[in-house]
Amino acid sequence: MSRFVDDYLLYLLARASAAASADFHAELAAKGVAVPDWRIMAVLHGTDGATVGELAGRCPVKQPTLTRAVERLEKKQLVERIAGEDDRRLVRVTLTGKGASLVVGLIEMARQHETRLLSAYAPKEAATLKRVLKVLIERSDSGRHLGP
Repeated sequence: MSRFVDDYLLYLLARASAAASADFHAELAAKGVAVPDWRIMAVLHGTDGATVGELAGRCPVKQPTLTRAVERLEKKQLVERIAGEDDRRLVRVTLTGKGASLVVGLIEMARQHETRLLSAYAPKEAATLKRVLKVLIERSDSGRHLGP
């Protein structure tokens, strides 16, 4: 007799996420980078910035935790907040030069980790896994505003 959790999607996703990210999170910790900080910088990389609301939608972090992380990153001069020209209440968080330099190295670490993780899969299987996860995210997010 199988247990409910053995075939429960949310449990499987949580276990897969924990198993897949444990080593990378340890690498981040060794570099002194908190996981929420990494997620924020990774989302900001290659963009002209994002509002805190957009970041909250893209980072799997609750908004109070996200706000504290942005403040921490700002103190380290890795991000800055820029008020909108037309509406000063609209504040965008952007990477600083220092933050952009740091995140480039972290992204390389992430790519290497992903390569190791997916090396047990055929390229077609890895592509299918990513595609299915993207569709799951898209369909789960439909009807809700979760950022860009």
